[in-house]
Order: sequence, then structure tokens, then C-alpha cells
Amino acid sequence: MKKIIISAILGFGLLGNAFAAGDATAGKTKAAVCAGCHGANGIGIADAYPNLAGQHADYIAKQLKAFKDGSRKDPVMAPMAVGLSDQDMNDVAAYFATFSLAGESTQAAADSSSADTAAAPAPIAAPAPIAAPTMVADAAAGKGLYENGDTARGITACVDCHGKEGNSDVLINPNLSKQHPEYIEKQLNAFKDESRTNVSMNVVAKNLTEQDVADLGAYFKDPAAVASVVAKKPSAAKLTFVGDVEAGKAKAAMCASCHGADGNALVAMYPNLAGQHEKYLAKQLADFKAGPEGRNDPVMAGMVAALSPTDMQDLAAYFASQKPRATTTATNNVGMKLYQGGDASRAITACIACHGTDGKGAALAGFPAVSNQSADYLASQLAKFRDGTRHNDMNSMMANIAAKLTDADIAAVAEYMSSLK
Repeated sequence: MKKIIISAILGFGLLGNAFAAGDATAGKTKAAVCAGCHGANGIGIADAYPNLAGQHADYIAKQLKAFKDGSRKDPVMAPMAVGLSDQDMNDVAAYFATFSLAGESTQAAADSSSADTAAAPAPIAAPAPIAAPTMVADAAAGKGLYENGDTARGITACVDCHGKEGNSDVLINPNLSKQHPEYIEKQLNAFKDESRTNVSMNVVAKNLTEQDVADLGAYFKDPAAVASVVAKKPSAAKLTFVGDVEAGKAKAAMCASCHGADGNALVAMYPNLAGQHEKYLAKQLADFKAGPEGRNDPVMAGMVAALSPTDMQDLAAYFASQKPRATTTATNNVGMKLYQGGDASRAITACIACHGTDGKGAALAGFPAVSNQSADYLASQLAKFRDGTRHNDMNSMMANIAAKLTDADIAAVAEYMSSLK
């Protein structure tokens, strides 16, 4: 749970834009109305209210805009944001960003020496306490899930987007460290039931159990408290397949001339299928059969025309069971930066959010592995997403990202992905 996924909790706003710099001094006055819930120093007065202290200004401004335009729904925040101008939002965001995560002032603008600051309103009554949970939250288990995810359950590691101990290096991804557990749990559950929408977070959160949510909330409350605990890795799940691997092997004979007998392609323009996720491969075959409304390719259309759904599942199972051959592509530093951190100034999402630190993707979520794939093939697919000739991606996620990539971006990130093992 992402420099995927998770997506990961205050909003994961991966598709944000760059925001103009705000005036922290002006923001201090404007933020007086926020103090009733979030505290004058950005520390929420109750667990239901998020800490804003030390949060990235870009992220705060993005969320205020979302409350104002209704893309993020909250009956309390909507009327609070509706009267704010873009400058007001940037100023308030800049003010709260001047504090440390613990709520300590780090700039003179936040100093108590500013005597003319408007008095903070009386605090809004905190919500009634929620009944004590029947389970015991485990911060160490939360750390393990945060740092390692659980590929077998389609849960990507949160650390990829939200940084070590919840301190995000990407300005449009929220800091999660020192956040109230109750607020974290509320947002994860909102992503899970899709009452709060963010494609990456919705995909990850739907696979979280109630215990997972509680554990993550406990971890973010104070990551430093379990800093010395080694993050537990999930048990390696035994690889099982929906389709029949042996039947798929026999049916795969016709695929060998392009993709190799074991799914390791003989020519760079053809994708390696070995080790790719069964769910993803089956979907691609079905999309090829659907033609222009799915995934348009004149060669593949002819190959899949006579395949039944069972044939497709068997083929997918066979190739998913094969071992991919490592590529010899050299890494690319420019591509690495785009893959791991995206480019907030151009609203380019980090690839790592869905495809993972090692390029292995997420099987249950339907995100393909991009490691051990030829750079030529990866570049060709990014170009097709960009020009619209390929459009079978979930919620147009790839199309929206690729549209902002230059030819140089595509070449660089394709080379970096190909170098992943």
C-alpha cells in the first residue's frame, strides 16, 4: 500500500496538479476557522479529525479543492471550503505545512508573536466515542503490511507511495505518520466501500480485512514506536491457477512462434508472457477477441477467434506458471524518477503505485508485471495508450497518464521497467 497504492490514506491524491505557493502568514489568519476541529497548530482535537500539521501543502490544497468541487464528499468540509478562493486554499495549506508532524512551529509565520491573529473559534464538539473494537490492533503487523504489502491478496506496499514510516517524498501523496488511527481507519473503509474514490486506493483497500485496517491505523499513530521491529513479510502463497496448466501447454503450441514455447518471446516487439498474471493474460485474450471495442490487433484477433473462454483461461494459466527470463536492459535514471515518483508538475502518476517497486504488479488487482519485459514492447504499448489505439485499461488509468508523456519519457521509463527483475 505505490513514491500503488495504496493510492495511501488521507487521499493518496496521485493525479494532482502542481499548486501555486501560498502565504503562510496570511494562511495563519485564514486558518483560525479550522482550529475548532484541527487545532490551531494542525493537531486534530479528536481522533475523528485528521492532523494537518506537517502535511504537504500541495496535498492539503488539493483536498480543499476536492471538497469545494464535490469530488470528495464531506458534509462538514464542503460548506467550509465553498467560500475559499484558490489563494485562500494555498495560504491555509502553506500555514499548516509550517508545522512539524508533532505540531511544533518551524517558521516565524506560525510564531505566537503575531498578536493580531484572529482568535480561534470554540472547538466543535467531538463525535461520540466509538465503541471499543473487539479486536486488538497490532502496530507491528501494520508495519509489515505497510512496508511489504501482501501480493497474494492484491495489496501493494504503502511505502512505495507514502515513504518510510509514512513520510511521503511525493508532495501530492499525504504524510501518514502521527495520524489519528480512527481517521486512518475511516478513510481506508471509505476507499474500501468506494464512498471515497481514488482508483489506486479503491483497488488496494477492497482487499483489506477489518484487522488489516486496525493494524495500519495503529502503526501510523506512531511509526517510531515500532521502528526497531523487523517488518514481517507475508507467507509466500502457493501458486494456484484457475485454468488447467497442462491443457494450456498443449494449446500454447500455436503461440510459440512469437512468444516462445515457454512464454519468453523470441523477438523484442512481442511481449514476454512467462510469469505474467493469469487474470491479466485471460483478460487480454478476451479483449483481443472483442476486437476494436476491446484491444485491437489484427494478428491477435485471428489467433483468438476460435478460442473458448476455457481455452483462454488454460493458456493464461500455462504462461503464468512459467519462469520469466531476466532481461539485460541497463537501468535508466530518468525513467527511474518517473516510475518511482511521477511528475507532480505535469500530473503524471508514479508507476510504482500500481506496478510495485520491483515491477511485479498486483495479480488480484489486475495490474500487470512490467519487469523482465522488453523495452521495445513496453514503449510501443505506452505510445498506443497515448494515441488511443489501445484503450482496454481500467478506468482509462493508463491513457490519462500516457497522454502526458513525451517520446523521451516513454523511452526512459520503458528502459527502466525493462531493467527490473
